[in-house]
Amino acid sequence: MKNRSFFLLTCLGFGFAFLYVPILLLIIYSFNENRLVTVWSGFSTQWYGELLRDKNILDAAWVSLRVAFFSATFATALGTIAGMVMARFGRFRGRTMFSGMLSAPLVMPEVITGLSLLLMFVALESLFGVPQGRGVSTITIAHATFTMAFVAVIVQSRLSQMDESIEEAALDLGARPAKVFFAITLPIISPAIIAGWLLAFTMSLDDLVIASFTSGPSSTTLPMVVFSSVRLGVSPKINALATLLVLVAAVTILIAAYFMRRQESMRAREAAAATADG
Repeated sequence: MKNRSFFLLTCLGFGFAFLYVPILLLIIYSFNENRLVTVWSGFSTQWYGELLRDKNILDAAWVSLRVAFFSATFATALGTIAGMVMARFGRFRGRTMFSGMLSAPLVMPEVITGLSLLLMFVALESLFGVPQGRGVSTITIAHATFTMAFVAVIVQSRLSQMDESIEEAALDLGARPAKVFFAITLPIISPAIIAGWLLAFTMSLDDLVIASFTSGPSSTTLPMVVFSSVRLGVSPKINALATLLVLVAAVTILIAAYFMRRQESMRAREAAAATADG
């Protein structure tokens, strides 16, 4: 038993090391004084200053944040509705087709998705005049389209584990369906909705292929700028940028985890109080 535990802990340690040691090295070398990213010559924060003075990177970061925020919000709204349809509407005509269309972005290569969206935008512009060229709006629509499927899967799995008798009891007591949804269903599935939003935000912020197909001259995203600069040689500014992104992601995850744990604690206290009163 001890040998098995030691083996599992060793595998776990190697797994975490494989994932996080490269990130740790990237953070360390972001403070390297040398222009060569693989040669350490002393501690310095000059590359963070260079990064904050780089207008191209700052503009691209602002575009990526805007696109990620709006696309994640749209994808969460649409994905939540789609997940509820799949989890609560049972068998209905067209369910198989709807499920296949919803799951297609999960397995479709990004190159095909980006090309098909580009052709769709070109056809819409020629037929109806909108969208006028490619830009932030087309990237947002494209990202919301393929991230919606991930949100739907998360919400559907949470709803399938939820006890429907709670909602049925509220309906029997005279609550309207809208009241049941906002007072009971939505608070219970809110951790899944938050997780879906965070996943959609991260995938949008990280996407390169689909954004390359659907972007325009004035809507360059941060991954596109990083990819273009890396092809000419890795700059220490990229290490500094990656470190800041890791910091933002870590802080966001910690804040989300704090609020979800706080909400779960409040729900547990309310359930305990209701049981005591009963």
